[in-house]
Amino acid sequence: MSDPSSTRAPNRLVHEKSPYLLQHAYNPVDWHPWGPEAFARARQEGKLLLVSIGYATCHWCHVMERESFEDPELAAFLNAHFVPVKVDREERPDVDKLHMDALHALGQQGGWPLNMFVLPDGRPITGGTYFPPRDLYGRPSFRTVLERLRELWESDREKVDQVAGELHEHLQRNALPRSGTSTVPGWLAEENAFQAYQRTYDPEHGGFRLQPQNKFPPSMGLSLMLRHHRRTHAPEALQMVEHTLQKMLSGGIYDQLGGGLSRYSTDYQWLVPHFEKMLYDNALFVQALLEAFQVTRNPTYAEGVRDVLAYVQRDMTHPEGAFFSAEDADSEGVEGKFYVWTPGEVHSVLGSALGRVACAFWDITEAGNFEGHSIPNRPRRLKEVAAEEGLSVEELLQQLGEARQRLLEQRSQRIRPLRDDKVLTSWNALMISACAKASRVLEEPLYIEMAVRAAEFLQRNLMSDSGRLLRRWREGEARYLGYLVDHTQWAVACLDLHEATQDPAWFVAARNTMDTANRLFRHDSGPYFDTGDDAEQLLVRNMEGYDGVEPSGNSAAAQALLRLHALTGDSAYLEDALRIFSGFSEYLEKAGPSFSAMLQALHFHLSEPREVVLIGREDDPEFQEMRRELRQAFHPNLVSVILRPGEESVVAEQIPLVHGKQMQNNQPTAYVCRGLVCHNPVHSAEALRAELA
Repeated sequence: MSDPSSTRAPNRLVHEKSPYLLQHAYNPVDWHPWGPEAFARARQEGKLLLVSIGYATCHWCHVMERESFEDPELAAFLNAHFVPVKVDREERPDVDKLHMDALHALGQQGGWPLNMFVLPDGRPITGGTYFPPRDLYGRPSFRTVLERLRELWESDREKVDQVAGELHEHLQRNALPRSGTSTVPGWLAEENAFQAYQRTYDPEHGGFRLQPQNKFPPSMGLSLMLRHHRRTHAPEALQMVEHTLQKMLSGGIYDQLGGGLSRYSTDYQWLVPHFEKMLYDNALFVQALLEAFQVTRNPTYAEGVRDVLAYVQRDMTHPEGAFFSAEDADSEGVEGKFYVWTPGEVHSVLGSALGRVACAFWDITEAGNFEGHSIPNRPRRLKEVAAEEGLSVEELLQQLGEARQRLLEQRSQRIRPLRDDKVLTSWNALMISACAKASRVLEEPLYIEMAVRAAEFLQRNLMSDSGRLLRRWREGEARYLGYLVDHTQWAVACLDLHEATQDPAWFVAARNTMDTANRLFRHDSGPYFDTGDDAEQLLVRNMEGYDGVEPSGNSAAAQALLRLHALTGDSAYLEDALRIFSGFSEYLEKAGPSFSAMLQALHFHLSEPREVVLIGREDDPEFQEMRRELRQAFHPNLVSVILRPGEESVVAEQIPLVHGKQMQNNQPTAYVCRGLVCHNPVHSAEALRAELA
């Protein structure tokens, strides 16, 4: 990364707030931020643009910067013949998607850095991801690519224009989902997804072999499998979930000392991670762990939740409550340096006896498992290590707790990886949901405090008076119009906050946000657009359903709309959700693992949601047990409103489901409804469980 203390003059990026753009602010490359100035210059000077897209914690972005963008000679050539543009993909996912789709249309595998070459009118022509500094293994160097494109642009612009036109037509044809039917899929879509997961499942190490060599956290898929297990009682579904979660928690992909999950594992064993940590991965991981705990009551998963959220609170929380975006893989320019150990380093901190125990448990050896160092992981069982050390399991756990704390304190003295401290709306919404659910399931007040503080930060700093959200906040600046995913994931978070706090204000916030989404992103005959009517008009306006690193905007919309319908009875919400399902029906039936969050919403719809209103006194043990059933058991097709006597009429003004429901006979009273038709009220936890079964 370029050094801000350099005597070189900064380029235009020095005025930006994005940590990624600021990393490039002292490159000799004459970078422009994305915007009309860059395209106007390209038209005026008759040049191609290089649109280079990445993010602050991207390891290979750092590599290409050091090798190419810091090279004065290469930078001079680039500045002379191109207009260079830098884009933070996390701030502008619409720009990233446009150019990533173009790269895929060219038959290339995507990734970051993404370097696309673009005509002055905005149409892409070609590109790639990482380009090496020299011709290597059949891959052209970045300089070679630049020279070839300059020559082609100067010698045959007609051919370049033809390529751009064909690529543009392809992007336009594929901007909207191509569904062969207008019907909503049935249970076959979930069954097909389950079978696809079975085919790719790794029975030895857990997880799914979906990418060559690498494994990504499959949290959304695991949550879908838990729903499938609940519906069908298929033991294989639960076994896949548990085995995968346990292998991840014990592997190198999980930070054994500090908590938190890395972006992905570079092997099938979950051992060697790509060390960057992303907020969305940890939020989705917490939610999968919570649901596994609800199903199994295995305390391992609850401890995993507590551990991840301790990391988030300690290292990823702004003083005013919002959550930061990510931590880099690199420290001092070396990937993973912050996280790895040698036995000598461990013994110097812990002494010989405790150091031996720590090295035995976390597999820290002289041979190492990563470039002469060891990534702490847990290939051996507690009982095995305890027997070897002549300790009871309880004694071993006590010693490991001490060792972990001391090693973590020592590690905190190292030079930390860069933290991307921008606040992104949809990612914060995911973590707000995770904290709200954790507070409800684990009965931990700290987690709802974290969720509410972050939510109030977003309301203060990233929401306009009209209810429109912005995408990013950093150092006092809120910028970029929010996307569909920002609005719909925020609506889901508000509904989760309502279930955790029972404050109707959060329900109202969710309803208002979905009304805003309908105003800005709605398509009357299909799913929702990713960008608003008021946003910058790019070459195409997409409708995305693919659940990549986070639930798509349409998946989150379906979840929010269905829950609002269950709480209000307003059929318009249901119709909007069904339009999403029918628009993506072909994808849901044929490519389920790529649409696992949307399939979770479809599961909610097909399983006939239960709507519950519970009224009782706080000091009544039976009311407490009934509330515990609603808050802690695994009911993925449930919405609930919990009241104290006397609150009914006030809450009913906001939440129609409550209308006409009161406590009976001075007993805790639960109304269980299905399809907005309510059964006779019940007055015990046992009867409530029977109604929900």
